[in-house]
Amino acid sequence: MLTALLRKPGLAGPVTLVERNLVIHRHTWYLLLAEVFEPLLYLLSMGVGIGALVGHVPGLGDPSVSYVEFVAPALLATAAMNGAMNETTFNLYAKLRMLHTYDSILATPLRVRDVAVGEVLWALLRGTAVTVVFGAVVAAFGLVHSAWAVLMLPGALLIAFAFAAAGLAVVTYLRSWQDFQLIQLVMLPMFLFATTFYPLGVYARPVQVLVECLPLYQSIELIREPALGTVDARVAVAAGYLLVLGALATVLALRRLERTLVR
Repeated sequence: MLTALLRKPGLAGPVTLVERNLVIHRHTWYLLLAEVFEPLLYLLSMGVGIGALVGHVPGLGDPSVSYVEFVAPALLATAAMNGAMNETTFNLYAKLRMLHTYDSILATPLRVRDVAVGEVLWALLRGTAVTVVFGAVVAAFGLVHSAWAVLMLPGALLIAFAFAAAGLAVVTYLRSWQDFQLIQLVMLPMFLFATTFYPLGVYARPVQVLVECLPLYQSIELIREPALGTVDARVAVAAGYLLVLGALATVLALRRLERTLVR
């Protein structure tokens, strides 16, 4: 059904690549559960465990928000980010540098643009799948109380798109497997400081400005606000930020792939 909806003029090539990936991974879908396991551990250890000591998070309205309710949407946004970006970094690097998968693909009528858009679509599907599974876990814990929470799914789609495109652009600059440490050097601090585990107000204002520039912070805002029953201008700003990031990263990735694959 999804491929039928996407099969429009200009999307036939990317959808073909998505179908190829679906066929290849149809027997290994359970590996996605590993990407749900990590945020689940954080939810149990930080949200539930430390949450029992913290209690409620002050300054987030009335009624007050419990710590686990505060952390869960941030971990959901992180799951969408990791699910998409892992596909366009680790897996795509292997196909690009080690397996030379695209050499044979480009011998078909598919072109570099089809490869770029197709891989972003595939990573978006993967990130969304991870988010849906983890979202079901969050709901099972009884952490979803607002009707606005329905906006978390389109929010997760937008997060997956932005980070899938960003990962696709980044991977074209990697020279070896060791360069993945540079990605972790960016991702880990962003995960820790982007209000995943504590509110923005704990920082001094100059630091707040820096945190607000982080794509994960905007992703968390996009998910956390509806999850807590608040939809205001911050949600629109976060959506616009991620949309622009994804569009610019896609353009950059396409140019970089043209240089790498077309010799």
